[in-house]
Amino acid sequence: MAENKLQESIATLKKAGVRITPQRHAVLDYLLNSMTHPTADDIYKALEGKFPNMSVATVYNNLRVLKEVGLVRELTYGDSSSRFDCNTSEHYHIICEKCNKIEDFHYPSLDEVEKLAAQVTGYDVSHHRLEVYGICQECQQLDKEKQ
Repeated sequence: MAENKLQESIATLKKAGVRITPQRHAVLDYLLNSMTHPTADDIYKALEGKFPNMSVATVYNNLRVLKEVGLVRELTYGDSSSRFDCNTSEHYHIICEKCNKIEDFHYPSLDEVEKLAAQVTGYDVSHHRLEVYGICQECQQLDKEKQ
């Protein structure tokens, strides 16, 4: 499935007039196969063995291009590093308060919340973001083992 998504994404890039460099291909492939919502630094570390001359700036530039074309969503959480998500469909995230792992979960979109917010406040609502926080199963298990 990831291979089909990779080919679709490459076609989208070509249609947008974006050159498919080996580094861009590798960043895109890494994101499509990653379920961890990596930071730019995570991507750089994962690919530096394959591309020893690639810089962190190259990763950031490729992420910017992928974001501009609509293939990647940037997730920002306060002061911490941005995370990147290749799943651009409407979905929500659950975040571990101990290890900061971010996982997707799907729930019907809360469009009615946007409509209500617009009615109550008069805002022209553009979007919303739902984040759920807790302790992941791995961290729960580590806590049990410590007791």
